[in-house]
Amino acid sequence: MAGIPIKFGILGCADIARKVSRAITLSPYSTLYAVGSRNVEKAAKFAKDNGFPASAKVYGSYDAVLDDPDVDAVYVPLPTSLHIKWAVLAAQKKKHLLLEKPVALNVKELDVILEACESSGLQFMDATMWMHHPRTAKMREFLNDSQRFGQLKSVQSVFTFAADPDFLENDIRVKPDLDALGALGDVGWYATRAIMWAADFELPRSVIALRGPVFNKAGVILSCGASLYWEDGKVATFHCSFLSNLTMDITAIGTKGSLHLHDFVIPLEEGKASFSTSVESGFTELVTGWVPKPSEHVVTTDLPQEAQMVKEFSRLVGSIKTEGAKPEKKWPTLSRKTQLILDAVKASIEKGFESVEVIS
Repeated sequence: MAGIPIKFGILGCADIARKVSRAITLSPYSTLYAVGSRNVEKAAKFAKDNGFPASAKVYGSYDAVLDDPDVDAVYVPLPTSLHIKWAVLAAQKKKHLLLEKPVALNVKELDVILEACESSGLQFMDATMWMHHPRTAKMREFLNDSQRFGQLKSVQSVFTFAADPDFLENDIRVKPDLDALGALGDVGWYATRAIMWAADFELPRSVIALRGPVFNKAGVILSCGASLYWEDGKVATFHCSFLSNLTMDITAIGTKGSLHLHDFVIPLEEGKASFSTSVESGFTELVTGWVPKPSEHVVTTDLPQEAQMVKEFSRLVGSIKTEGAKPEKKWPTLSRKTQLILDAVKASIEKGFESVEVIS
């Protein structure tokens, strides 16, 4: 994509916005143009601390960012409970939307957001960064290889981290009025997205939440898991938690091969990432080892995954602006399928761990 870079506005000064601000700077197709906060001094400090150009606009409200006619797209890292209001307003103001995950409290809210974007011809994308790492495409090639991987049979995914006492008491992700989905919406979004990605985004028939979820005193989920079941016999499980050591694993098992990785959300190193595969594995004659042994694959990248995300989003926005292209429907579709799984897990917990049918 050549031409004028996409001008980004950011709503709010959340910690994750620091990372995305850097990504907007690193991406060749975008520029930091505006930031808005309910406190203009806070917005000014954020702009100064995060490499905004001197010409960037600093606003004392979110509305002011949306009202700026030169803002092409907005990144929205606000608490989930505020997404429906500000995402819809952004769409009404004709701003393309990069929305932090979880994208909504439920699929009903998300559908309102997606309809607002679609009716205005706007690009929607959620900020699931690992989807844009070149490693993800390489792993997809392996999963699609019928000779090496075969047919997918099962998937296990885990995303946990050990939150400190201050987080567990004060972070927005444990507040029922801000991020009511708690760990399910935060780390669980990644774990369910990993399963859906491995299953090539084929929705399961049903979901059953695992017994023993942990809640805080306000009723917000701190730890939970679920099993997913498909018509063809595929099964998957995930675990997500704010209460366990940092773990980011995917295991996908096929009839002929297996895939493993241990840092799927945030690679151990910014410039490269690895995964391992095993194909038609067996034992040595005396059953003292594996033949053949698993192989490790290293994928390098010139841009970190969050900048790859911004680059792709900006490319799509640029095509809409300059070439009259239609918004890419892949991204809202993937968001909606992920949200459907979160909804089903939450419903299963609330129904005493009954099986919940996934209805698209």
